Amino acid sequence: MMRTLAVENYRSLRHLVVSLDRLNVVTGANGTGKSSLYRSLRLLAASARGGAVAALAREGGMPSTLWAGPEKVGRAVREGRYAVQGTVRSEPVNLRLGFSGDEFGYAVDFGHPRPADSFFDRDPEIKREATWSGPVLRPAALLSERAGPSVRTRAADGGWHRSAGEIRPYDSMLSESADPETAPDLLRLREHIRSWRFYDHVRTDADAPARTPQVGTRTPVLSGDGSDLAAALQTIRETGDAEALDAAVDAAFPGSRVEIGGRSGGRFELLLRQHGLLRPLGAAELSDGTLRYLLWAAALLTPRPPALLVLNEPETSLHPDLLPPLADLMLTAAPRTQMVVVTHAEPLARALAKGAAGHGIDLNTIELVKEFGQTLVAGREGMLDEPAWHWPKR
Repeated sequence: MMRTLAVENYRSLRHLVVSLDRLNVVTGANGTGKSSLYRSLRLLAASARGGAVAALAREGGMPSTLWAGPEKVGRAVREGRYAVQGTVRSEPVNLRLGFSGDEFGYAVDFGHPRPADSFFDRDPEIKREATWSGPVLRPAALLSERAGPSVRTRAADGGWHRSAGEIRPYDSMLSESADPETAPDLLRLREHIRSWRFYDHVRTDADAPARTPQVGTRTPVLSGDGSDLAAALQTIRETGDAEALDAAVDAAFPGSRVEIGGRSGGRFELLLRQHGLLRPLGAAELSDGTLRYLLWAAALLTPRPPALLVLNEPETSLHPDLLPPLADLMLTAAPRTQMVVVTHAEPLARALAKGAAGHGIDLNTIELVKEFGQTLVAGREGMLDEPAWHWPKR
């Protein structure tokens, strides 16, 4: 399980190190950095697939994603005696992401590309990467490291194995050097990160893929666009926790039950049978909130739970009455998967806190605030209050 998340110089996350638990709720006012924290997790996941540099380039490259404030905010500025002024950077430009857990830790350091006559000058370069065992990076715990194009991994006898070739500056060692023979720990870490799952504003509009019958096949994992919702719900009914699915639907819509039609034709259609109606309602007839709740039911009751499940603003388009049932769904999923829930909805956060205590689930609330443009954790006095963390040095 992930225990610590660290981000440095990514948008408003100038320096953020937070502890994580089994169930984590990220709250805060608009503009405090919740979306940046969510994106930083997605960038870490992209590193395991070799796509972090491309993802940063799509955000505008280093000029757009790098912390826009000064390296340091002096006391005079904090006291309002001087305005914030630009300064020449005295330290290397870097954007750093990392996490550590019970087994492994990983960190990556992005920097400006070397000057070159290239159309791809917005692509940042990976300057350093490191993996280690345990919660904190230290020399004795180091398992593999990358400096520029060179990678070395710790061998079984305690020595070091150096990669035969060089890694390109836009490739991660997670995707290029995870060899089962020479770097089994790196391979295990890569597959662990690749199991992470993200859901962010799944479409529920009139033309949403979830409203259209689709060819059905066993679907233990709901797709990011929700197009296979009917197949995913039927998979839960046949191979997952059908009782939990029925209970979740009934809790949100009393007397209702999900059915799947279209078996003979091969195209699965989502149907919701409601008390008092002579026929079930098709997906095209459901409200946005009803459809979204069923999407979350399919994602949270997956028969193949990931190591980490991240939901970004799951309350969108839900009636307040649906937030307690949604919280119950999350609490049902929490014992099987670590979760991070980014939300604006205080009622959802309160329902999760109340339910977690009753279920014996460790809940961690991270309230973000902003000071001089920088995202901070509310109630934290200084760096001594944050988890131990060390970045690999360039």
